[in-house]
Amino acid sequence: MERIYDAPPRDLERRLGQPGAFPFTRGVYPRMYADGRLWTMRQYAGFGSAEESNRRYRYLREQGTSGLSVAFDLPTQLGLDPDDERAHGEVGRVGVSIATVDDMRTLFDGIDLAEVTTSMTINAPAAMLLALYTLEAERQGAPLERLGGTVQNDVLKEYVARGTDIFPPAPSMRLTTDVFAWCAEHVPRWNTISISGYHMREAGATAAQEIGFTLANAMAYVRGAQEAGLELATFMPRLSFFFACHGDLLEEVAKFRAARRLWARIVRDRFGVDDARAQALRFHTQTGGSTLTAQQPLVNVVRTAYQALAAVLGGTQSLHTNGFDEALGLPTEAAATLALRTQQVLAFETGVTEAIDPLGGSFYVEHLTDHLEREAEALIDEVEARGGSVAAIEAGYLQAAIDEAAYEQQLGVEAGTRVVVGVNRFADDGAAGVPVQRSDPAVEPRRVEQLAAFRAERDGVAASNAVAHVAEAAAGDERLMPLLRAAFARRATLGEVCDALRGVWGQYR
Repeated sequence: MERIYDAPPRDLERRLGQPGAFPFTRGVYPRMYADGRLWTMRQYAGFGSAEESNRRYRYLREQGTSGLSVAFDLPTQLGLDPDDERAHGEVGRVGVSIATVDDMRTLFDGIDLAEVTTSMTINAPAAMLLALYTLEAERQGAPLERLGGTVQNDVLKEYVARGTDIFPPAPSMRLTTDVFAWCAEHVPRWNTISISGYHMREAGATAAQEIGFTLANAMAYVRGAQEAGLELATFMPRLSFFFACHGDLLEEVAKFRAARRLWARIVRDRFGVDDARAQALRFHTQTGGSTLTAQQPLVNVVRTAYQALAAVLGGTQSLHTNGFDEALGLPTEAAATLALRTQQVLAFETGVTEAIDPLGGSFYVEHLTDHLEREAEALIDEVEARGGSVAAIEAGYLQAAIDEAAYEQQLGVEAGTRVVVGVNRFADDGAAGVPVQRSDPAVEPRRVEQLAAFRAERDGVAASNAVAHVAEAAAGDERLMPLLRAAFARRATLGEVCDALRGVWGQYR
């Protein structure tokens, strides 16, 4: 793509529009951050036990985070209890271990769920974790209609880029749309899905692929909900998105602008929806984890700051900034605090929030926006020609395209044409010299003991019967969210519920 561009793009005013209006190129709100409504500052956190993660959440709240973001460990992401032999060695390592209503109570002890918004990065068992969360909210006395937050609930990208899937695509889509339907009725302020390009970008996708494949997946979810009998107006305004922000600052700004404009046109022209709330693409951004280096890790502070700036210039609604030590381990408290301070300096010292769409009209940025929009739309059309995202994923098309892009990027790094400071240029032999947070090996046996005590104290027959009802409904076409909530209220565990569903639906291979 030509990087020198010094003439105004044609028909610019029509394609730009006004902030807060179709096609939302310039942002989803008329004044964006200029009226004091900043992005939500979230710090993705969770490790070890619910007690440890609760302490980190309270600390981050004291330091000024405006929303919580929960990282779950791999067993939780895969619907396994901590005492399952398949969970051995992974309990509490890359996130918090959650299996029961008691765990959820501990995780949010002292945190008013009616007053804080929570994002939960969970996909295959998203319906289960949302059921646990809403039960804890009700126990606190928080009205469900007041709850705000997001459950990621995007299983399609798991088959493409992450691999923490459980069930085959069809029943997984059923769980996703069940969440749409239940939340529309009971938790109207909740974002029922965060359709994620982040993990595809982290796996090696280009900026255009991140847009195109994410929006293609979004179209698949909309159609899946339609097939499940949902009206578009009941769920489309609560769709949200999740993007990465990598190091090419102006390309990233253009990427966000192109994604908004393309989604607005898709909603209007392909689905015939005129509701501005559905057309406006709202998104969370996380700075690029795969851009962090174990070599010279303090340089990651600079990378993260530039990426956060790009996200804000691009109009994000929510932002997580990575800790500089995350290429070495889980972020320490000091690293997490510095990452949050990065956002706070950006918000309160740089002045970028005082202008609405500061880069709007830049010849170069608009050129990049147009280019990325065209390239992403061509990718969407290719996916659609292959039968849509589900069929394209089952055929391996998305995976192969991302693998090829990742390979090309790695060749560039190895050849030195793609510079990574401290790795293939300006390297040194000095030690990292930063403390690393290690996982506590005692977490797993403690969690196993907690779960044994939980089972010993409950009414096992009531729990088993409730799980059996979930399995019976899964074999038919009944909505599952009410039964999932009933099972957890009767003290079933996450693994018991997911194993029952595995027995009905099988496991994806």
